[in-house]
Amino acid sequence: MSRHRVPTPEELAELADQELERLAVEWRARASRGAEQAFGVAHALEVELRQRVRASRALELPPPARPPRPWWKFWQTRPPGGPSSGPSSGPTPSS
Repeated sequence: MSRHRVPTPEELAELADQELERLAVEWRARASRGAEQAFGVAHALEVELRQRVRASRALELPPPARPPRPWWKFWQTRPPGGPSSGPSSGPTPSS
């Protein structure tokens, strides 16, 4: 990257995560010391870093939990619409 040019998305994609984090911290420090051109570079690096972190954290999410059965259906062992729902298809008592 040149001194104060904002990096392109292709350049950012080539950086390793550790290198991206190091550059983001370095450019943010330059911007905080008053280098006006450093604000754009620091912002671009931080945006890419946040996107990578967000994507990696989304992969770690557990699967959604099943909703609990309503308390008034405590006798049901299977979800509604399963093979045991409806009238039984077993033998009927004969008279």
